[in-house]
Amino acid sequence: MSQSSASGTRRAGKNRLAQETSPYLQQHADNPVDWHPWGDEALALARDTGKPILLSIGYSACHWCHVMAHESFEDPDVAAAMNESFVNIKVDREERPDIDQIYQVAHQMFNQRPGGWPLTAFLTPDQTPFFVGTYFPKESRYQLPGFVELLQRIAAFYRDRRSDIDEQNEAVLAAFGRMEASTARQHAAFSAEPITDAVRALLENFDSRNGGFGGAPKFPHPTDLDLLLRESVRGGDQRALHAAVLTLEKMAEGGIYDQLGGGFSRYSVDASWTIPHFEKMLYDNGPLLRLYADAWSLTGKPLFKRVVEETAAWIEREMHSPEGGYYSTLDADSEGHEGKFYVWTPVEAQALLDTDEFAVAASHFGLDGPPNFEGTHWHLRVVRDLPAVAERIGRPLDVCERLLASARGKLFAAREQRVRPGRDEKLLTSWNALAIHGMARAAAIFDRADWLASARRSVDFIRGTLWVDGKLLATYKDGRAHLNAYVDDYAFLVAALLELLQADFRSDELDFARELADALIERFEDSAHGGFFFTSHDHERLIHRPKPGFDNATPSGNGVAALALIRLGHLTGDMRYLRAAERAISAFWPAIVQHPAGFASMLGGLAETLEPTRIAVLRGERNTLAPWLRALAADYRPDTVVLGIPGDADGLPEVLAKPTGSGVNAFICQGVTCTAPVSELDLMRRLLNTSRIE
Repeated sequence: MSQSSASGTRRAGKNRLAQETSPYLQQHADNPVDWHPWGDEALALARDTGKPILLSIGYSACHWCHVMAHESFEDPDVAAAMNESFVNIKVDREERPDIDQIYQVAHQMFNQRPGGWPLTAFLTPDQTPFFVGTYFPKESRYQLPGFVELLQRIAAFYRDRRSDIDEQNEAVLAAFGRMEASTARQHAAFSAEPITDAVRALLENFDSRNGGFGGAPKFPHPTDLDLLLRESVRGGDQRALHAAVLTLEKMAEGGIYDQLGGGFSRYSVDASWTIPHFEKMLYDNGPLLRLYADAWSLTGKPLFKRVVEETAAWIEREMHSPEGGYYSTLDADSEGHEGKFYVWTPVEAQALLDTDEFAVAASHFGLDGPPNFEGTHWHLRVVRDLPAVAERIGRPLDVCERLLASARGKLFAAREQRVRPGRDEKLLTSWNALAIHGMARAAAIFDRADWLASARRSVDFIRGTLWVDGKLLATYKDGRAHLNAYVDDYAFLVAALLELLQADFRSDELDFARELADALIERFEDSAHGGFFFTSHDHERLIHRPKPGFDNATPSGNGVAALALIRLGHLTGDMRYLRAAERAISAFWPAIVQHPAGFASMLGGLAETLEPTRIAVLRGERNTLAPWLRALAADYRPDTVVLGIPGDADGLPEVLAKPTGSGVNAFICQGVTCTAPVSELDLMRRLLNTSRIE
C-alpha cells in the first residue's frame, strides 16, 4: 500500500496537490499541470495508460524549484505538453526522502555527478528511471535544452525506442541490486585506523584560509566538524582542533550566519562563506547549535556562546510551532527575489542608525566597502572584528561593543517589518529530533531551562501526535500526521532522548528511548547482513531499498543508530542494543575502511565500540544534583554520558539503580567496571578527566 494518494474532492481551479499536507506540493496546486502526488492512483494510471512518468522532486525553500515552476509549470503551453505525454507526479523530498534517495542515485548513475533539486526524472510505468536531470529552463540556455524541447524528445524516445529503454532498465535495476549486496557483513576485527584516516583526509582537504573543506560551494558539514572536535580531545590532535575551530569562527563571521537574527543558511555559494543560498533549514541548525555549544565548552570563545544564544533564539522565535514541534524551513526568496529579506544598502542602514552607530556597523559589516551581493546590495558579514574597528575609528572597544549592539538591534527591528520569506510549517520527526538534540545539549551546557523546556515540548508533541500504536509517523501538518517513518526518524529521536536525559533525567523518557530502539531493530534491521534499511519492513515496495551509511546533509541514520544503541546498551545493560550496533558497523566495515571520511557519524560508534562509553551516574535529590550537572556539562567529554538521577526515580535498569546518599552519590562505569562511590565534585571531575576507568 503506498503512503499517499490523491484524496478528497479536488477544489475548483486546483489540481490534486491541493489536498496534500506538504506546503511544497500545495505551492503547485494552481499549476495547469495535471499533477498527482506519489501514490496508488498515479502509478496505476501510468500502468493502465502505458504513459511514462514525469517525476519532479523538490522542496518548498528551494530557489531553483521556484524558478522552474514559474518558467514551466505555470505556463499553459508547457503544461499541455506535459499532460499530453506523461503522468506527472510531484514529490516533496522532505516528506519522501525514500523516493528522493533512489532517484538521486539514479542521477549519479546516468550523469556521473551528484544531482540536486529540482530533480526531474522520467520513469517507465514500473518506476524505473530512463532519463534523469535537475533544473531545465523553459528555453535553451546554460548549455541545457529547453524543457518543452526535452519533453518532445523524451516522448519520442519513449515511443520509438522502447527496446533500448527496456535494455537500459535491466542495467539500472542490476546496478541497484549490486548496491543492495554491497553492505554484506564481513566479520573483521575493528580497529581505530579508519578514524585516523578520516581525520587525515579531512585535514588534507581543509581550507586553511577560510575554514571548511574544499572550495565553492561550501557546506557546513557538522558531522565532519564534530569528528574533528572529538578526535582533538580523544586523540590529542591539535591540527584537528585548529581546523574545527577556524571553520566555526569563519562560518560565524560569514554571511552564511545571519548576523542580525541568528541561525545558519544551508550553504555558501563561495569559498569564504560570504553569500549563502539564503534558505534556512532546521536540519542544519539543530546540529550546528549542538556543535557550537560543544566548541564553546572546549574553547570558551565568546563568539561561540553568542552563536548558540542567537541560534537558539531564532529556533524559538521563528521555528517553534504553538503545537510544540519545530517547523522545517525558511525560504530563500521573498517578494520573488532570493535574499531580498536579508540584504541592505548603506543608505538604508544609515537612515536607521545615528552617526556613531553607523560608523561602527559600517566598518564591522563592510558597508563602507563595495557591494557583495548582485553588484548593488550588501549582505552582512564580519569584515573587521571589533578591536580592529575600534582602532580604525579611534573609539574605545567597550564603546564600540555598545554601539554595535544598539545598531544590530535597530537593523533587526527594521528587518522584521519587511515581507518575510515563506516558511514550510510541516513538522518532520527526524528534523525535530535533530533540533531537540541541539537544544538539549545547549541547555545543559549553558544551564538554560527555557531551551530545555523547548526541547521537551517537541518531544511531547512527537509522543502525542507522531507515535501511534508503537510506530512513528514521519510528518505532521494541519492536524494530519501521516507517512511511515524512516530509519532517521527512529535513530535521531533515540539519540535526542539520550541527550535530553543528560540535561534532565526522567524515567519515562528512558522508557520511550527503549521503545523506539526496540522498534528500530524490529522494523528496520537487515537480519541477514546487519545494519538498518532506510525504510521499514512494511513500507511501500519501491524499485530499490537503500541502506545508507554515508553522511549527507544530515547524519547517516545507520551511524546515529550505532552510537545511540551502544550508549543505550551500556545504560540499560541490554546486550541486544550493543549487538545490533556492532552488526551495523560490521555491515559497513569494508566501505568504512575504503572511504572513512564519509562515515563520520558511524566512526563515533566505532570509537565507543573500541573504547566503551563511560557512564557517570549521579544519585541524589534534584536540588543537590543541579550544581554537579552544571559543572560536569561545562566540560567537553565526547565519550561520556552523565546522568543525574533523582532519588525518587523508579523502574531503573540495574546499571543505573545505584544507591543514593545524604548528598550526591556518584559512580563512573565503563564496560563492566565501576568506581567506588564518589561524593566530592572535584574528585569526580578529576576521575572523568583520566583516560579510562581501572
